[in-house]
Amino acid sequence: MAQANDPKGKIVPSGKAATRARDGGILRIKSISELHRLRGLPQPEHPLISVVDYAQMKTDKSGAVLQEFYSIAVKRGVPTLGYGQQTYDFNEGVMFFLAPNQILRSLPSSTPPANRSGWILYFHPDFLWNSPLAKTIHEYDFFDYSSNEALFLSPKEEEVLNGLIQNIQQEYHSNIDKFSQDIILSQIETLLNYSRRFYERQFITRKISSHQMLDKLNSLLENYFNSDAAATKGLPSVQFIADSLHISAGYLSGLLKTLTGKSTQEHIHEKLIEKAKLQLSTTALSVSEIAYELGFEHVQSFHKLFKTKTRQSPLQFRASFN
Repeated sequence: MAQANDPKGKIVPSGKAATRARDGGILRIKSISELHRLRGLPQPEHPLISVVDYAQMKTDKSGAVLQEFYSIAVKRGVPTLGYGQQTYDFNEGVMFFLAPNQILRSLPSSTPPANRSGWILYFHPDFLWNSPLAKTIHEYDFFDYSSNEALFLSPKEEEVLNGLIQNIQQEYHSNIDKFSQDIILSQIETLLNYSRRFYERQFITRKISSHQMLDKLNSLLENYFNSDAAATKGLPSVQFIADSLHISAGYLSGLLKTLTGKSTQEHIHEKLIEKAKLQLSTTALSVSEIAYELGFEHVQSFHKLFKTKTRQSPLQFRASFN
C-alpha cells in the first residue's frame, strides 16, 4: 500500500472491482482477497480479515486507491509527512487509520522494501456484522483524520499494539470456531482503545504545536466575530473552522477535548456568548440586531443559546448593567 500525503476524501466511484474508475482514475478494491492479489501476497486465510507484513507488499505507484474495508497500519520507511505546518519530529512507528470508501493518494517513494517494516490490519465491515463494535466504530474519530495527522508511537506503545496484532493473527491462523470472531473483535476493540489513549498522549506531549493550534483557533474566532463575516455568512461551522486551520474536524475536536475539555462547537459558542455580552453591555443595539450581527437567522435561536449558556435571557443580562 503506497503512503498518502494528501487528505483523505470520500467518494463512491463507479466501475468494476479492482479497476480504475472512469472519474479521476481511482483504483477501487472491493475485497481483501483482491487487495492480496494486487499487492503480490498469498490469498488471505480468512476472507474478511487479514494482517500483512508491510515490507512484503508490492506498492501501488499509480495514484489514488479506494478500499471498501478498514485498515489500520503501523509502518516504518514511509515518506516524511507534515504535521499541520510542521514535519514530524521523530521517526518511530507511524500509525494510520483508513475507513471504507476513503481515498489514499500515493506519492513517489524511493524507500526500498528492505528498509520498510511494520504491519497492516485489514478487516471488512461484514466482519463486524451484528457485533457491538459495528455500532461504536464510528466513535473512533481517528478514522476520519487526514493522513498528515498520523499517530507516532513510542517503542513501548508499539510493543503493546504488536502483542494485540499477534493475538489476532494467532486466532485466525488456528481452527476457526464459534468463539473466534468474538475473540478477534475484542482484540480489535482493545487496539482501538489503546490508539485513542495514545492519540491523547500525542496531543499532550506535542504541547507547542497543540497550543499553537489553540491560539490559531482563538484568533480565527476573534477575527470572524469582529468582522462582518458572521452577519454575511452566518455562524461558523465546525467544518469551516477545521478547513481554515488546515486540519480535519475530527482531529481538531480530539485535540481540543484533550487540551480544554471542550469541543470545537463549544469553543465557537463560548466566543459567540463573549461577543454577545460585550454588545449587550456596551451598545444600544436591540437584541434582534445583535443576534443578526452574530450570524443567527432567527432571534429565538440566539435567545435559547444565550439562556442555556448564561442562565439569563439577553434582556436580563443587559438589565444587570443598568
